[in-house]
Amino acid sequence: MQFDHRLYIPCLRWKQGEYIAVSKFNDETKKYFIPLIELPENGWDFENKTIAKTLDELVKPFAKRVLNNWGKGLCFIDLPYIDSSMLMHDGIHPVSFIFDELREKDCLAIPTIYLNSNRVYLEEIIKVLEKDKNGVCFRLSIEQAASQNLKKDIDIITQKLNIKLNEIHLVLDIGAPNFVPLDGFIKLLKTIIINIPDLDKWRTFSILGTSFPETIGIIKTGMEILPRYEWQMYKRIVKDFKEAKLRLPTFGDYAISHPKVLPIDFRLVKPAAAIRYTIDNEWCIVKGKNVREFGFEQYRDLCKMLISSKYYSGSSFSFGDEYIENCANGKTKKPGHLPIWRKIGTNHHIQKIITDISNFYVS
Repeated sequence: MQFDHRLYIPCLRWKQGEYIAVSKFNDETKKYFIPLIELPENGWDFENKTIAKTLDELVKPFAKRVLNNWGKGLCFIDLPYIDSSMLMHDGIHPVSFIFDELREKDCLAIPTIYLNSNRVYLEEIIKVLEKDKNGVCFRLSIEQAASQNLKKDIDIITQKLNIKLNEIHLVLDIGAPNFVPLDGFIKLLKTIIINIPDLDKWRTFSILGTSFPETIGIIKTGMEILPRYEWQMYKRIVKDFKEAKLRLPTFGDYAISHPKVLPIDFRLVKPAAAIRYTIDNEWCIVKGKNVREFGFEQYRDLCKMLISSKYYSGSSFSFGDEYIENCANGKTKKPGHLPIWRKIGTNHHIQKIITDISNFYVS
């Protein structure tokens, strides 16, 4: 499928639950989404007061996990959580290491840059551009997009990279803003988009954002419905842009996560069992008690609660939905730990968004 506004761009931190969720899709379904894959952040060992992994331990498995779980198709690769001045043990920069491995296996991986990417990082990106000639992904924040100096800033970075706009995939990353009131936010965002220089000249144009809560600790036990403002916003912007004959953006989100990375000391927290389940314009969060004291068997009752509601899509909808039904019916040996439920929720979410985008554009 050609890259246009009918595709879906999920931003994924590529931890175990997310990359296994992606691996469950067949090649045909993978034609309908292009992941923006982030090298995950390095954890912190609170007990020993040090980073959890060396740079080599963090970087070396990454390319293989992209290839094994996504494949060779088009994807965006981002390294937002590492110090770009750091080198691996053998003196190789992480950007070179990752893209050399992906290139060797013929993966169509495109590097991601920012308006404030430093000299060292951009020099590494230039090397990738010269070898691959596939262009770059440019991740622009909403604050940067609203700047009066935007055109000047874009000109500077394109000159540094010796690249034209038609070689750049533009991703307007609005993060997790305050969408309320939605009418006012949409009006503001449309103004910002219209003022982006030469909007029709960029290779592609996507909007990435989410209203998923920073923590589900604020959610009560049981079933709660939360609005998906980013999807509601997107549909209205497309409608208005169609009428105005403006370029239509591709939809992107952070799947079932919040973009902010929180350092968590798991010795001190008691995470709750929860199913993050995407529905038409909202999320259905089915939340249980903390798993340390009440274990994972409670997931069976959470699955039963979801299946008996009007929100369940049916076991044939996705791998995640089939697992939910099997868990409810006792067909799974064990309900599974927290990363498994991130896999289940992410898999259902991606399938749901692909379906919703398809239905939206044929209606």
